[in-house]
Amino acid sequence: MALTERDLEQVGTYVQNHLFEWLPAPVLQLSERIIRVEEELNSQRELMKQGFDQMEKRFEQVDKRFEQVDKRFEQVDKRFDDFNRRFTGMMWLIGTGFVLLSTLMSLYAFFA
Repeated sequence: MALTERDLEQVGTYVQNHLFEWLPAPVLQLSERIIRVEEELNSQRELMKQGFDQMEKRFEQVDKRFEQVDKRFEQVDKRFDDFNRRFTGMMWLIGTGFVLLSTLMSLYAFFA
């Protein structure tokens, strides 16, 4: 005898209505514990997501601070470059002065 679709629906409804009566108590307790564990896992997932979002914001703040530090170092580099150019020019001027002075002293000693 083949079961019709209607018969299968009736059997399914009957089993669903009486399943908890037929199952032993430990199985029901396990299913309740499984549900609680799933709920706890969901709440843990939410907490982890919030923590990751906060860490991402913190990393963005740190990245902005590094950008500010990089800009500051660029300013310091520019200052050192300017000082180096001035210092190099000053060294050339002092060197030229010593060469000129030693040349004049040699000429004075030669003609005197």
